[in-house]
Amino acid sequence: MNLPVELGDLGLRGQSALGIIAFIFIAWLFSSGKRRFPFVAVGLGVASQIAVAWLLLYLPPAREALGSLQVVVTALQEATRAGTSFVFGYLGGADTPFDVTNQGAMFNFAFGALPLVIFFSGLSALLWHWGVLKLFVRGLAFVLERGFRVGGAVALSSAANTFLGQTEAPLLIRAYLSKVTRAELLVIITGGFATVAGSVMAVYATILNNVEPSILGHIIVASIISVPAAITIGQVMMPEEKGVSPTPAEAADDFGYASSMDAFMRGVTDGLGLYLNIIASLIAFTAFAALINIMLEAAPDVGGAPLTLQRILGVAFSPLMWLAGVPWSEAFQAGSLMGVKTAVNELVAYVDLAKLPAGTFDERSLLITVYSLCGFANFASLGIVIGGLSALAPDRRHDVIALAPRALVAGTLATLMTGAVIGLIWTG
Repeated sequence: MNLPVELGDLGLRGQSALGIIAFIFIAWLFSSGKRRFPFVAVGLGVASQIAVAWLLLYLPPAREALGSLQVVVTALQEATRAGTSFVFGYLGGADTPFDVTNQGAMFNFAFGALPLVIFFSGLSALLWHWGVLKLFVRGLAFVLERGFRVGGAVALSSAANTFLGQTEAPLLIRAYLSKVTRAELLVIITGGFATVAGSVMAVYATILNNVEPSILGHIIVASIISVPAAITIGQVMMPEEKGVSPTPAEAADDFGYASSMDAFMRGVTDGLGLYLNIIASLIAFTAFAALINIMLEAAPDVGGAPLTLQRILGVAFSPLMWLAGVPWSEAFQAGSLMGVKTAVNELVAYVDLAKLPAGTFDERSLLITVYSLCGFANFASLGIVIGGLSALAPDRRHDVIALAPRALVAGTLATLMTGAVIGLIWTG
């Protein structure tokens, strides 16, 4: 399906600009205070996304640094392979005791790729204990607090979401979760849905390495610039009441690691839980999608092709991906991936993206899709967020249950907005 007239480069940028406006408008439609539209916050949010993305992608030192991160991925893969080879033998990457006629068939996702989550989780905890990640997070929190006029609690949690997960980041402000307003709580939850954790970034880079060699840099940029998008969309969907003071966080909690070894082992333990959760989710949701497609086989063909879950999701999300800046001829495929990400998770969507034939997307459309998929906004995460935050602040359970679905929509709009920003500024 093609539009009658294909848009040129300038037209596609205009398309992405229209998308940014459209996603903010959709957020306003869900707003609990339509008459209190935060014009200043929206202007700051969009401008900061564009400015930060441009600096990270086009400022020579930053671009070279991001491009060189693939060396880090390779080192992490090799280090992890040493462990998986020792534990799992040839299933984990060691030499096989037999001749292999199809090397590609030897790849084992559970034993070869996913264990990177365990190692990187431990490494991330160690870097936090040493102050490397902590310095970055607190610096970004300072900028967010001053630039967006949000409270310290919201700023710190939002900044932490660039590398911590949707339940780990709120740990830093657990003492304030009972005090934050409903509007602030929505922004906090939205930040978790709109970003991804550092523990899975390297896995995504491994999956998409053949698609885009410098993919880790893009994933990091996506997680960083989705933070102002999450704050912006959250404030549009639930503006703060007049006269309410932002919740500060002068002395937020830390993880309290006793030593470097304690930090590493606790990170490894957390990574193991994430590893098992990913495996269980992949098995269950892949089987569930297959079951739906089996049941849909009984339905008549639509448009000359069998009806599948991927086609249904593609139709539902293709207009949103077009608004992000993907040409209409590629929007259906991009919409299918976005649908899989929302219905299942972003990991499955990235795996599906890596399987697509070369040339399915041009470079610009590929990056828009990668950035739009880079977030935890999916139905499975609703349970994770509700369970995690309810445990941290039992007295806010009802608020969390009420706000989580709204935050899921906000997180999805935030990542789509991030994709649109990349579509607006990308020049190759």
